[in-house]
Amino acid sequence: MMLNADLGLSAWGVFQVGLMNIVDLSFGQATQLVGLGLLIFGWTLGFPPGFGTVSNMLFIGYFIDVILGWEIVPRFSNIVLQLSLLVAGMAMIGVASYFYLRPKLGAGPRDGLMIGLVQKLDREVSVVRAGIEVTVLIVGIALGGPVGIGTVITALSVGYFVQMAFKLGKYDRNSRHMNLYELARSLGGK
Repeated sequence: MMLNADLGLSAWGVFQVGLMNIVDLSFGQATQLVGLGLLIFGWTLGFPPGFGTVSNMLFIGYFIDVILGWEIVPRFSNIVLQLSLLVAGMAMIGVASYFYLRPKLGAGPRDGLMIGLVQKLDREVSVVRAGIEVTVLIVGIALGGPVGIGTVITALSVGYFVQMAFKLGKYDRNSRHMNLYELARSLGGK
């Protein structure tokens, strides 16, 4: 939705397109590659991946390519409708983040970084997410990724949508997620 709003990519999108300028990948594949890098980075910081981490890394990029290929999300030339699509996309990120994090089976690579920093820094989700988004945006610009007004709006606002979804759903930002090792042990009965 945010991509088809055509007002500028998200910060991660800018970074991923910048990466696509260097390596021949689709947008979804670039999303997966960035996810893998963040999974490894998070693991080195002491956040081992969970089932949700690996699933997010693999499937989000795949479904981005499928949805873009099927052209199921509309495109508008009216600025009000474009802004509405952008805001709806940010709201969807907030709601989707809540629903997939709620089972505590591992945060996706980007959300894992956010949750880890929220816990370590003891700051609000919106502040940490904005810091991550702005940092990623700066790197994406340096790699030649495109920027628009929607990019700035998203970088500064998407964290509030995630924080709002967490508050409405009463999600504990300090909750511990089960990693793959713990999941395997629980499924094996040990």
